[in-house]
Amino acid sequence: MNDDRMPKRGAPHIPSRRKPVAVSSKDLVTIDALDSIHGLPLVICARNNDLDPSAWANANRSFLAKRLLQHGAILLRGFALNRPEQFRQFVESISGGTLPYRERSSPRSRVIENIYTSTDYPSDQSIFPHNEHSYSITFPQKLYFWCEIAAQQGGETPLADTRRILARIDPAVVDRFREKGWMYVRNYTPHFGLSWQTAFQTDDRARVETYCREAAIEWEWTAHGLRTRQTRPAVAIHPVSNEPVWFNHATFFHISSVEPELRRQILAMYDERDFPNHTYYGDGSPIEDGVVQHLRDAYKNELVLFPWKTGDIVIIDNMLTAHAREPYVGPRRILFAMADPYTRTDSIVINREAH
Repeated sequence: MNDDRMPKRGAPHIPSRRKPVAVSSKDLVTIDALDSIHGLPLVICARNNDLDPSAWANANRSFLAKRLLQHGAILLRGFALNRPEQFRQFVESISGGTLPYRERSSPRSRVIENIYTSTDYPSDQSIFPHNEHSYSITFPQKLYFWCEIAAQQGGETPLADTRRILARIDPAVVDRFREKGWMYVRNYTPHFGLSWQTAFQTDDRARVETYCREAAIEWEWTAHGLRTRQTRPAVAIHPVSNEPVWFNHATFFHISSVEPELRRQILAMYDERDFPNHTYYGDGSPIEDGVVQHLRDAYKNELVLFPWKTGDIVIIDNMLTAHAREPYVGPRRILFAMADPYTRTDSIVINREAH
């Protein structure tokens, strides 16, 4: 969690809209960019509220793929989608299947097979922008969100273009991360976060070790439970567009990004090596406080907010777009699915002998 609340904003500014453009042969939808400066999300509105999103998406898969690559996120609004089963059908109509939640790092509730609630953190807390599973060797290329119940107030899912985030970061900082990569150190303890049994969905230590070995994760069993280390590149190349993107959790999991009261508790209870989550440069050296703040600013300056409406669907290219969450008031239920697994082929070899 982030210690700096995301900037409080009123209703998001929506630029003057251009004349809607029909994007289907039957003139079933209109299209426009919600934010003309950032270009995301692209908004596709059904002209009639009985339009089946799965049938429409299946007929327009190449169009959606092209526009998702361009904008990084697409918001579908006004379609006929009312049940979790329909949401899964919609995901399958585009991606052909859904993924289970592996290497779990946040609490989610299973709704139906491979369909989960979005992160179940308390409603008064914000969630810092991130790309899903950037710490994993295999991660979802696409993310899907469906708004079953919109909050009475707040609860937006801010989006940020990782290409633009990268461009905002000081080139010297980028070069340092290109050289060193970043390291995610996680301690599974009984007091904070998920247990290793929940994270890996097993209570068999041998299965955990096998998973870690295959996923390029270092591990060790400790008195508290399990400690893992994952060293990954901080900048990735999109496999289709070949664009460089800022793709990591180096800011998200850094101890300075934890909200102040929880950070105080962690610092009182643990030595640094035992923090539930923390990040470093890939050689194990500390990331300077000023650098982490600079990275937080880069994310926040690219955030685009929009209010959820019940029935909204959002498709995200997980490498091109980071997502977050604003605090909210009243009931809120956003369902979540992952699809299109991509196994990274980039790697970084670090000599940590001197650290």
